[in-house]
Amino acid sequence: MYKAFWEQGRYASDVIAAIDSAVEDGVDVLSLSFGNDQKPLYQDPVAIATFAAMEKGIFVSASAGNNEPDLRTLHNGTPWVITVAASTVDREFLGVLTLGNQVPVTGFSFYAGNFSAAQLPLVFMGNCHNLKKLIKVRRKIVACEDDYKTGTLEYQINNLGEAQVLAGVFITNNTEIRNLVQDMVLPTIALSPENGEILKDYINKSKSPKVSLTFKITSLGTTRAPSVDSYSSRGPSQSCPYVLKPDVAAPGTLILAAWPSNIPVVGVGKSQILFSDYNLLSGTSMSCSHVAGVAALIKGAHPEWSPAAIRSAIMTSSDLLDNKLGVIRDIGDGFKAASPLAIGAGHINPNKALDPGLIYDAGVEDYVNLLCGLNFTENNLKTITRSSSFDCSKPFLDLNYPSFIAFFNSNDSSSSSTVVREFHRTVTNIGKGPTIYHPFITPIKGFNVSVTPDALVFSKKNEKLSYKLRIEGPPVTKARVAFGQLVWWDKSHSVHSPILITRLSSKPISSSPPAS
Repeated sequence: MYKAFWEQGRYASDVIAAIDSAVEDGVDVLSLSFGNDQKPLYQDPVAIATFAAMEKGIFVSASAGNNEPDLRTLHNGTPWVITVAASTVDREFLGVLTLGNQVPVTGFSFYAGNFSAAQLPLVFMGNCHNLKKLIKVRRKIVACEDDYKTGTLEYQINNLGEAQVLAGVFITNNTEIRNLVQDMVLPTIALSPENGEILKDYINKSKSPKVSLTFKITSLGTTRAPSVDSYSSRGPSQSCPYVLKPDVAAPGTLILAAWPSNIPVVGVGKSQILFSDYNLLSGTSMSCSHVAGVAALIKGAHPEWSPAAIRSAIMTSSDLLDNKLGVIRDIGDGFKAASPLAIGAGHINPNKALDPGLIYDAGVEDYVNLLCGLNFTENNLKTITRSSSFDCSKPFLDLNYPSFIAFFNSNDSSSSSTVVREFHRTVTNIGKGPTIYHPFITPIKGFNVSVTPDALVFSKKNEKLSYKLRIEGPPVTKARVAFGQLVWWDKSHSVHSPILITRLSSKPISSSPPAS
């Protein structure tokens, strides 16, 4: 572990020094749980330092950021690292309300303390906005219902805490409730609207409603997962929009992570404070660490693979379906199917990544040619590579990458009724021997997507073959984002790559002029 941040502040020089130390020590994998606000690659200390790591064959996993679901908020959109979004897991922390009629009602709860097993008085207080009324019922368990107005949940939580009621029950389907009550000292349970109706029906029919609460229950496999969480930053990359980012998603929500033993984990009740070596944390810092672990497993099995090959294996073998065999959803986009700007190629699958079938490789020269294609100056290039030995004799923007992003925007408006985008890729067969891969493309409405040739016929292991992907469509796409998949399959493997079509700007972020 290398320390880059200090109490005195966060400085680019410390970030570069920490990564340089790891490179000098000869590590195989780096996990970077930090990133800069959007900057050009030649002004991004993480991009500069990780270029040197990539040159030495070091795999770098970096967090996408926690800037919530707006597009173009992603950090670490660097082409030579793997950029990781955050997803939920199928583990739930539950609490149970046993009503006075002995009907159990289950909700989620993070409360870590002990609570009376006795039946206690229960009252429903609507949206719980009236603090004076809440104080009058502080010796009861208080149920509140979200009215789905801005700030309602925060207001309810603050009011119940200030009123010091016995316990709180929140009825809501707002997923933000999980983050809002995680550190709450008050015993709380959150119910879905469906379970909330059971609770309210009991209260309405009972002269003296009572309830007992049970906490500290863990359930596995009962909830739909993974989904891309709402806080996870979305692409495309502002520093290099021609490479689709993020690359993959990995578990990042409510991860049991290491924690300083001298810092409280949570308060319980009015006075008790709990300490532990572990804590439940959420963020892309957690997810990029998962990917670093997967990369280490792959590096152990295939020590000869480059960082790009390992990244390719993780991306093309990732999962597209959740544990209920439905498409992976995006919490930040109303639980719609997650687009590649949220989930990248998919959700990591460590076992499949060990045998991906095909890999998309890239090396130092490829990245330099990409930087040249971005019209970087000689000084810009030297800043990143820390060398004068590279030139821009072969600039291009079409990096050999296991994903595709095609821009159909206003810059292309002309008399032509259609615009064509073409991508060229080379894949390496790392299977056991001769094989034939066939393509399958999921349709994208309004676009004609094709691939040539119609088969990749490999005669041996480690053979390289190339193909061309062609996308034809209107100069300006109506939808802000449209997406599909290209899948190459043989008898044993399915190698998929996301295709993202957008009318967003393809112009990379540029440096700000110096202040006058």
